[in-house]
Amino acid sequence: MSHTLAEKILQGRTDEEITHAGQIVNCRVSLVLANDITAPLAIKSFEAMGAGKVFDKDKIALVCDHFTPNKDIDSAEQVKVVREFARWQEITHYYEGGNVGVEHALLPELGLVGPRDIVVGADSHTCTYGGLGAFATGMGSTDIAGAMALGETWFKVPPTIRVAFEGKLEPFVGAKDLILHLIGRIGVSGALYRALEFCGSVIEGLSIEGRMTMANMAIEAGGKVGLFPADEKTLAYCKAAGRTGDKLLKADPGATYEQDLTLSVTGMGPQVACPHLPENVRGVDDLKGLKVDQAIIGSCTNGRIEDMREAAAILKGRKVNKNVRLIVLPATPKIWRQAMDEGLFSVFLDAGAVVGPPTCGPCLGGHMGILAGGERCISTTNRNFRGRMGSLESEVYLASPAVAAASAIAGEIMNPAKL
Repeated sequence: MSHTLAEKILQGRTDEEITHAGQIVNCRVSLVLANDITAPLAIKSFEAMGAGKVFDKDKIALVCDHFTPNKDIDSAEQVKVVREFARWQEITHYYEGGNVGVEHALLPELGLVGPRDIVVGADSHTCTYGGLGAFATGMGSTDIAGAMALGETWFKVPPTIRVAFEGKLEPFVGAKDLILHLIGRIGVSGALYRALEFCGSVIEGLSIEGRMTMANMAIEAGGKVGLFPADEKTLAYCKAAGRTGDKLLKADPGATYEQDLTLSVTGMGPQVACPHLPENVRGVDDLKGLKVDQAIIGSCTNGRIEDMREAAAILKGRKVNKNVRLIVLPATPKIWRQAMDEGLFSVFLDAGAVVGPPTCGPCLGGHMGILAGGERCISTTNRNFRGRMGSLESEVYLASPAVAAASAIAGEIMNPAKL
């Protein structure tokens, strides 16, 4: 049988023959992930089922990235539960203090995820690792507890939608715009329990960081996974992260797809998702004049060094509007240091931005950038549901680092090409 990317990866981790979409298969997992919000629930379930030991202390990652440094007593208690479990189980990959970063940026740079892996995480944006050719998906904390104990879990083999991006990217248009354009086209349920398999000349030209940005938001279209072939660019990234033995990965000729989409990006400008759904996508020029109170550059979607550079290029020699709070959150300690060493922090600070530690923070309305009623934020994060970043009466607009930076300068949503 010819396999899609999703089918090929699952087949490599199961003893059952995969013959069709919809089939139930049991698969061995490569890594199990949880964070400071979801891990305590998984730990409670793990203990309730009478599991004594995790299946492999080297294949569990516990990343306390959402509310750290602890913002209050409740968050401190949550982290304490995770810390004590990690000590009890002698978990190798526990991250909390100076080594913690936003989980979906941290694990790839540590070489913990890569091509042909199956990764399950108690976080919906675990699908990020599909940018490296991994079948990576979010699960509930109870299922994660089972995976921590057994080292395996079951999947329904998802049908696949193949999406080809063709054409020529305009200036200031990149990966975030591509995925927003797709979500705007198919909607937040358009890929419900489907694998999104990305291909085309535009995809081949994307950086690995850009691919992870796109895979990260596959869940915003309802996708089970967002998958990219593992090419030479992928293998180079993984080798630099310390991985060995990874191989090229692509779908088989003749594989069966539920749907084929081809999207031309020629002439497309920067895209913005308006409140209160990621599918509510419009061109940036349609929103000119819409005032903003806050801008966020960071998160597991756009907090990598490529994103920091993109924002700094817009901000250099300019000032943030006096009515806007610009918050910059590099996603990992490595990215933080690299941005500092490259002089990007000087650019951010000279422009009037606040530079914070690696944290999910404001993305989920956690801390370090909560919105008051009536406030509007332009953000490089991945969700803009009502109340996502604070007050139910606030608004979040999703965009690229270039658009967020330009908007912070202009005080209104702005196309960086028109600054």
